[in-house]
Amino acid sequence: MTLNRHFREDADYIVRTAIDAVLPEAAVARALSNVELTGRVVLLAVGKAAWRMAKAAYDELGPRVDSGMVITKYGHSQGPIGAFRIFEAGHPVSDENGFRATEAAIRMVQGLIDQDTVLFLLSGGGSALFEKPLISVDEYRDINRQLLASGADIVSVNTVRKRLSSVKGGRFAGYCGSARIEAVILSDVLGDRPDMIASGPVSPDLSTAEDALRIVRAYKLNLSEDALKCLSRPTGGATSNVHYQVTGSVSQLVHAAMRACSSLGYETRLLTDGMDIEASQAGRFLGAIARTHASSGRKIAFVAGGETVVHLNGGGKGGRNQEIALSAAACISGLDSAAVFSFSSDGTDGPTDAAGGYADGRTARLLEHTGCAVEDALRDNDSYNALAKTGGLLITGPTGTNVNDCSVILIDSDEEERK
Repeated sequence: MTLNRHFREDADYIVRTAIDAVLPEAAVARALSNVELTGRVVLLAVGKAAWRMAKAAYDELGPRVDSGMVITKYGHSQGPIGAFRIFEAGHPVSDENGFRATEAAIRMVQGLIDQDTVLFLLSGGGSALFEKPLISVDEYRDINRQLLASGADIVSVNTVRKRLSSVKGGRFAGYCGSARIEAVILSDVLGDRPDMIASGPVSPDLSTAEDALRIVRAYKLNLSEDALKCLSRPTGGATSNVHYQVTGSVSQLVHAAMRACSSLGYETRLLTDGMDIEASQAGRFLGAIARTHASSGRKIAFVAGGETVVHLNGGGKGGRNQEIALSAAACISGLDSAAVFSFSSDGTDGPTDAAGGYADGRTARLLEHTGCAVEDALRDNDSYNALAKTGGLLITGPTGTNVNDCSVILIDSDEEERK
């Protein structure tokens, strides 16, 4: 027994087509048409999409940029960009390369005057990649690990960690002095809040100390007295020299996936572009929808976007999109007319080399034949290894963009006849 080839080929096509539609080149070019560059121009690109954003800006502006720097995740650089300095660093937990890169960025913007411009290209992943902690590095990393394992959503996570940083929460704007800051931001946060995307290095912080302390209590985080004091201090305030544009979002990803589904002949419906529940719950819900419509006699696709969370209880390997697919597998087991898949637009789902996961009516049985049950793999948060055994990993490699995640249900009753 193997996975349903027809559904799997459709899934691979939809993933590729949707990601291609949200690569950052067009978004950056569109944003730059609304940017006024004066004086000396310094370019700083930070995040998982930083290299492609910087390359698009360099191709557009050329020698107008006096100096430039890229800080991105390991494996996400695609080569030199003019004379720009390019750093790769740790994600989702900050490492020494990220700290050194951040210090280099701070030095790069020193001495600018009010006629000069900082072109700041920001994308998701910047919270880990761009960092200068206000507490010890060891404790900072430990708190980040606690947050990532807690099941807290990205807004809650960033509300806490921005207050432990000297560059988040608008504080990096202070290092730029009186220079004009033109920020072009690719959103990976539901609601597209500039103060939460990459923890808002140049955006006024809309969260409060009370919000941060409430999150610490809710998720039972262990913080030292020094860290708790940091939560109570004000972050960066509003500055008149910062102008930002949020361009690119999960809505664009979802609608690109819908167009791809329609091109394959599916009657396509949008479920939501704001899914923010537990990944396992999302998978069960999508699986339930698939089972409801599996015998409809129609060819239908349902599409959802957002960013789910995973509460880590086990010691396995996986990511939120893989967990969605594996959770759906149990619900659609035995259905030859249904498939569910979910993927991250950046091509890296959690700390893995997979963009996400795919499951159809055969996945649960294939896994059982290897001596493993879906429930056991989910209990250990081991969706990666479970899907690897069934051929259900979606592999794209780093894509150069980052606009959240997309989940798709495919229904085709004709599959029963092809069986």
